[in-house]
Amino acid sequence: METGKAGQEYALAEACICYFRECPVFEKVLRGFWEKYLSYGTFSGTVTLRDLTDGEREDLEGFFQKNYHEQKAVSISAARFQKALAESRFGGLQPKDLLELYFQEELIGKKEQREREANAWQQVLCEVQIRYAGTPAADWLADVQEGRNGAGAWVQREYRASGKDGSLFGKMLQLGARIINGFPFWKAEYEYVAVFAAQLTGNPHAFDRGTKEESFLKHLIQWMIGKQQMHLEGSALFHALQMQQQYFAVGLLVDDISNYVMVSGVRAWTREGILHRGMEGFLVEGDTVQVSLSVLVDWKQAACLDGEIYVVENPSIYAMLCREWKGKRACMCMNGHPRLSGLFLLDLLAKTGTKVYYAGDFDPEGLLIAQKLKQYYKGPFAYWHMSVAEYESSKSNEQISSRRMKMLDGITDEELTELVQELKTAQVAGYQEKVVYW
Repeated sequence: METGKAGQEYALAEACICYFRECPVFEKVLRGFWEKYLSYGTFSGTVTLRDLTDGEREDLEGFFQKNYHEQKAVSISAARFQKALAESRFGGLQPKDLLELYFQEELIGKKEQREREANAWQQVLCEVQIRYAGTPAADWLADVQEGRNGAGAWVQREYRASGKDGSLFGKMLQLGARIINGFPFWKAEYEYVAVFAAQLTGNPHAFDRGTKEESFLKHLIQWMIGKQQMHLEGSALFHALQMQQQYFAVGLLVDDISNYVMVSGVRAWTREGILHRGMEGFLVEGDTVQVSLSVLVDWKQAACLDGEIYVVENPSIYAMLCREWKGKRACMCMNGHPRLSGLFLLDLLAKTGTKVYYAGDFDPEGLLIAQKLKQYYKGPFAYWHMSVAEYESSKSNEQISSRRMKMLDGITDEELTELVQELKTAQVAGYQEKVVYW
């Protein structure tokens, strides 16, 4: 009996769909109510049809039993449609069932769809939270759930971009948790980004520039910095180093090959407090050495001959001083704008009270670097061979552009005031190569 009833219902549905498909005007009517249902979550609202043909009006009149002749626009309410359907030979069908059969698709209102998505989101998130409970990543997952610290908003945005795929969402959450738990700084260690990527994903290029994974990694690093209330020294002074400092804060080395500092006359101790034999050898020989950031991070302490170091902006001046002093004085080259390696070494030197003497070019960029280094360095600091008289002796024929001249307005150090005024008057650059340093 049930089979017979089911067969009757199937036959009724087939006949109904055939009827409405034979009359093209009902495509417009049903499409209109489909859109209304998506918006309101119920079969409601009114569909208005315009520019109807005589044949379309006749088809509507036959179903709704109402005269639509000579009407420019026909408005059909959900209540009228439901009444007409109930009084027709297809009265056993509900309007929502009719729409789903006609369009061969499940009809879900936006509110219901949002509720389903929210439930799916919570289910996946809960599974990952259980898996990583009691680990550092648990705090991030909690912030994702509550939308704190931008974590939830960022992940939801990526979730929507992925087409709201629950499996991709789960994989993203698990990758985020593994990244946070795997940050080398938890073990007071440092690791190259490529090696870190290979360990977590099997692909050393996973966090390469421009990838979605790189964007994810940056988000997690920034979240960690905020969560741990890390203070990044110099990030406000040296904006170009900001990203490197953020990576470095969680134990990741971005670019070690070019991130080095040139020094001579520097003594160093490892994290275990053992004298660094390599640096000691260069010190004894009086030679200069190029030290990469990956080497510096293993130093616990650094000191200089006579407790002072002479820091210069240009490599040519550094080479000249090293040749002249032959290791009798400590010297360091910034090579233009400071790199993270140079700032890291300055941090170590500041801890031992080393006094820095700094000399740079007499142009807006050079003076800004000098001022920023003085502001950054936590130990005793002095400008060296940067007087008005030495500017006069170092003048070139290079005119400083008006755009560059405006940079001088950012120099507020009183020790540089007179020098700044001279540059504003002369408007030409002066270079270290013309200064006599002994």
